[in-house]
Amino acid sequence: MSAGHVEENVRLTAFSHGAGCACKLGPGDLAEVMSHLNPMLAADPALLVGTATGDDAAVYKLDDRTALVFTTDFFTPIVDDAYDWGRIAAANALSDVYAMGGRPILCLNLVGWPVEQLPLAMLARVLDGGAAVATEAGALVAGGHTIDDREPHYGMAVVGLANPARIVTNAGARPGDALVLTKPLGVGATTTGIKRDLVTPDAIERVIALMTHLNRGASEAMLAAGVVAATDVTGFGLLGHLHKMMLASGTEAQVWSNAVPLLEGSRELVHAGAVAGGTRRNMAFVEPWVTTPSGVVGEDDRILLADAQTSGGLLIACPPERLDVLRRELGERGEAGAEIGSIRDGRPGAIEVVTGS
Repeated sequence: MSAGHVEENVRLTAFSHGAGCACKLGPGDLAEVMSHLNPMLAADPALLVGTATGDDAAVYKLDDRTALVFTTDFFTPIVDDAYDWGRIAAANALSDVYAMGGRPILCLNLVGWPVEQLPLAMLARVLDGGAAVATEAGALVAGGHTIDDREPHYGMAVVGLANPARIVTNAGARPGDALVLTKPLGVGATTTGIKRDLVTPDAIERVIALMTHLNRGASEAMLAAGVVAATDVTGFGLLGHLHKMMLASGTEAQVWSNAVPLLEGSRELVHAGAVAGGTRRNMAFVEPWVTTPSGVVGEDDRILLADAQTSGGLLIACPPERLDVLRRELGERGEAGAEIGSIRDGRPGAIEVVTGS
């Protein structure tokens, strides 16, 4: 049987226990693991961003003009097409560099592959997809590491460069800042729907286009607007990543559920039960931190706010006096930017969800 024929008849998502970022260790489990780790024995002043705030990438200052931004991300198949899975995984890994205000320059592939079950030609298609997106980002793929695994995994380690004076972190949000989201939610529901044959071909095309869209333009726009606080929305969902930002910044947030953009059909998929296990873990983790007026926000919308995203958008905390500049910079680059809430003084890490401002 030819490799091409095998790829046409094998559903990669059937080899995945959780689609994309929904397969990640839940935020509660990760917090428990981190609580058992020994702190660094010696502080290095060149380490500008480490593990303390749970940010998107590590940042290490080389000199007054240059800092390294270093991250890694990999996951199980999220779509059935091998090339598209490679593109999505690469865009997702690159996103962490963009969220810090960096420019990716170098990538290494990370691969786990069931050699006895899936053809190596299919793996080559995955790597081709990743290389295509890295090339689009202006980064080089210079090698990697592969292991024989029972479940396929793919992603990248990515190195980027940034100006150490212009690093964007999840700890820089301030009361009065507006919250701006650059991609709609609903990726987790849609990809779970793909695994369950609930999604139309058009919907699959839309979600693939969203996940493979680089956050480069959004990153450039926030830097041009002078933004200093952002994160990207991936496996922990909007509420999970916002909670981490509020905790790191010592602030609380209000989210306007009616203003949050959603992928077409995602609410219907959630209502039909297409809820990723990662999303359920996200909801349990943020529950002590989230308040919602009784009966105001429906259950489906509450689920979508915690929906486990893969290669989601940037969540930007923008000072109000720079909001018009950010909107203009996003628009000039063809990027969306929905204002979905605001930041205020209060309990660090807390989030209030209401229907509107």
